[in-house]
Amino acid sequence: QVQLLESGGGLVQPGGSLRLSCAAGVPIFSLYTMGWYRQAPGKQRELVAIIRTSGTTNYADTVKGRFTISRDNAKNTVYLQMNSLNSEDTAVYYCYADGHASGRGNYWGQGTQVTVSS
Repeated sequence: QVQLLESGGGLVQPGGSLRLSCAAGVPIFSLYTMGWYRQAPGKQRELVAIIRTSGTTNYADTVKGRFTISRDNAKNTVYLQMNSLNSEDTAVYYCYADGHASGRGNYWGQGTQVTVSS
């Protein structure tokens, strides 16, 4: 069982920045692709960014150039640095661990609210 604990959400003005953290508690990054998803009210959950076990990353077109996913292996923590935030980024952000490639399960964090508003 993998437990993911997100933090760092909050209220920010348009154009501002936030950094989300996802603590796994145990070393999993060599076995799991880690991702950030978000779900806005009335919308489906969507992929924001992923970082594979190799360290390669991918981003949704809507956040390219503004968001950066990274990880700290020593801290077992994945980050999502979000810059130039706008109202369309308002959502609950979820951390996700995908263990499919290594024959393991998939896990979600509890989510953290990000609200972009003046």
